[in-house]
Amino acid sequence: MRTYGIGELLDLARERAVPVVRGIPDAALAAATPCAEYDVRALVDHLFQVVVQFQRLAAKEASDFGGTVGVVAEDPGWRERFAREADRLVAAWSAPGAEEGTTGGMSMPARLVGAMVLLDLTVHVWDLARATGQDFPGADEAVVAELAGAVDELAPTARKMGVFGEPVPEGEDASAFERLLARTGRDPQWE
Repeated sequence: MRTYGIGELLDLARERAVPVVRGIPDAALAAATPCAEYDVRALVDHLFQVVVQFQRLAAKEASDFGGTVGVVAEDPGWRERFAREADRLVAAWSAPGAEEGTTGGMSMPARLVGAMVLLDLTVHVWDLARATGQDFPGADEAVVAELAGAVDELAPTARKMGVFGEPVPEGEDASAFERLLARTGRDPQWE
């Protein structure tokens, strides 16, 4: 299996993410999500913050994850704005050198940082699809392969920080994507 660049993988994830975000009805913004600390509105705002700040990290610039982002409340065109920011994210991580060296406040390997935003763009979009009754076909095989390794590396710290829950039991017939969700503490059957 060939090695994909983070920009290529983000492009695959974006192709699945943008239709889900565009499909969120206003009436569902207060709905619960599989990510227990967020309702749909808060999770969309969080995803905006991630998508924008990780553009900065791709360019080896300082990021700011403090405070809340109220994009949904402030911008009636937030769905299309998300699509534009997702395009910028793909471009940022496709730029020469984005995956090289270290980036971020913890000086982590840049490719692992890129995998972190790939994880958010995949798993949080699944969260949003489930919360709003939309179909989500799962993630591309190459995306799941990249994320499986990243989750292995990130899980111990992510669980201590409350970013991942404890692994959820998975069925014998679970897909690779469902196993990935379960390893982040999500119930793949959540409704």
